[in-house]
Amino acid sequence: MEPFHEQMMAYKKEMEKGVIQSAYRGLMEYILGLRMHFKETYPDYTVSGSIYQGYMDMTYFAVIPESLKKRKLKIAIVFLHQEFRFEAWLSGQNKQVLTRYWEMLEQAGWDKYRIVKPEKGIDSILEHRLVENPNFRDLEKLTQQIETETTNFLQDVVNFVSENGK
Repeated sequence: MEPFHEQMMAYKKEMEKGVIQSAYRGLMEYILGLRMHFKETYPDYTVSGSIYQGYMDMTYFAVIPESLKKRKLKIAIVFLHQEFRFEAWLSGQNKQVLTRYWEMLEQAGWDKYRIVKPEKGIDSILEHRLVENPNFRDLEKLTQQIETETTNFLQDVVNFVSENGK
């Protein structure tokens, strides 16, 4: 890994081009619009009031139906910057919730989605790839893909925790 000063010089050079700022701004505007779409389309769900912008590693917001909220669970719609994809994650309010539901999923042998073992720095229990290499030319179609995949994931999770949860 390059020393910090050299990294900053490379960063400065890229910033001078202006493309990164413009692309990042466009991405944040799209994700804010996506959050608003979920808020307006699913008024019975709690949708986080803001987005987590991250450190150019991930950006996300939460969508929480009442049946998950009472279990201290949420669905995060995540854009992974380096992987360049959207995912939906089942997450919990804290590490105890993450561990409890991870154990439930493991014991049930549920393999419909990728189960993630709770460890330091891990915020998900389940992960589902929504869109690989998203096409930002057609934002309406992209939003529809994300919505369809997210609602399928959400319904599967709600059904599972309703049948297996405490």
